[in-house]
Amino acid sequence: MKVLLLTQVLPYPPDSGPKVKTWNVLKYLVQNHQVTLVSFVRGDQSAEIRHLEKYCQAVHTVPIERGAWRDAWYMGRSFLTNQPFLMVRDDRADMRHLIDRLAIETQFEVAHADQLNMCQYAARLPKAHKVLDAHNALWLLYQRLADTMPFGPKKLLLQRDWRLLKKYEGQLCREFDTVLAVSQEDKIALEEAAGKSLDAIVIPIAVDTDEVALVNRQPNANHILHIGTMYWPPNIDGILWFIREIYPHIRAKRPDITFDVVGARPPQEILAYHGQDGINVTGYVDDPAPYYENCSAMVIPLRAGGGMRVKILNALAQGLPMVSTSLGAEGIAVQSGRDILLADEPRAFAESTLQLLNDRYLANELGGNGRKLCQSVYDYRVACQPLARVYQQFSF
Repeated sequence: MKVLLLTQVLPYPPDSGPKVKTWNVLKYLVQNHQVTLVSFVRGDQSAEIRHLEKYCQAVHTVPIERGAWRDAWYMGRSFLTNQPFLMVRDDRADMRHLIDRLAIETQFEVAHADQLNMCQYAARLPKAHKVLDAHNALWLLYQRLADTMPFGPKKLLLQRDWRLLKKYEGQLCREFDTVLAVSQEDKIALEEAAGKSLDAIVIPIAVDTDEVALVNRQPNANHILHIGTMYWPPNIDGILWFIREIYPHIRAKRPDITFDVVGARPPQEILAYHGQDGINVTGYVDDPAPYYENCSAMVIPLRAGGGMRVKILNALAQGLPMVSTSLGAEGIAVQSGRDILLADEPRAFAESTLQLLNDRYLANELGGNGRKLCQSVYDYRVACQPLARVYQQFSF
């Protein structure tokens, strides 16, 4: 089948959660379908485009720029139109024109919108079967994020936007031919938005366990690690919570420990902790391998979010021992004490982290079990199989 895959970010290299998910969906689809990829790009991504052209029938891109002044303009438009800010922000004339041209040139049988932002473009292909591939229930993610914030302008804006997102997301779930959710929890949230039961297909986010290698951790490793995009608001909230309420308990018992915060574009409020009490804020690193090798415990201290955390799937595939909140591990078939340690209160989170720092046998056992779980359940060759059945129904 001829498939138009619409993505908000170019899905290569797979160095962030959304890109990992889309990269593995793309690899699965191209085995049996002719996929044309359309994506926004930021800056010069010509090398990445050339790599993707090896897999796709064609790759088309539209440059997109972001910035505070642009965001203020789109926020104003959001208030005028009563549409969600994120959807207004990503509504670009150049992308609309490209989609309209491609629709004339090729009769696509499927328009696969990767994330909610791209549904407005899939809707421009009236004759194609339309798939909403939801990385998360976006309205729920923003509601949870708003709940973590103190009263103020940011909280009020997020409260407004999650309500608009819920209405918008529910409408698209009713209108699209197929909705894909990454977890049962997300499916329930999307059904709440739609106001009806949905025939949504749950397909978990997948990784490639051939690409994600088992980490050979140093026997004397004494670093705590968090790795993720540090401009993503739930990650910022989680790291600040960890530093302020959890890390002091750990440091009091293990003053030799270093906490590595690895990820692109950390905000000033996190950078301010760099160099204090063994906290090392690196920003983006080209090669995170040394940080993985020195990791005694990966921490996922999330208090807001939706979908599935790819950082947990990657850590499972790498055999890294980890501590997460229950919400952080939501939608992933881990069992606390077998594959991971789960804790939701600061003291319990600190004690669980100390367990991994002090008990190498436990850390190694969790890491080994996590690798096996990822290979058997979350490798893309296994996890994406329901996608084949979804596409088969379009051929009749």
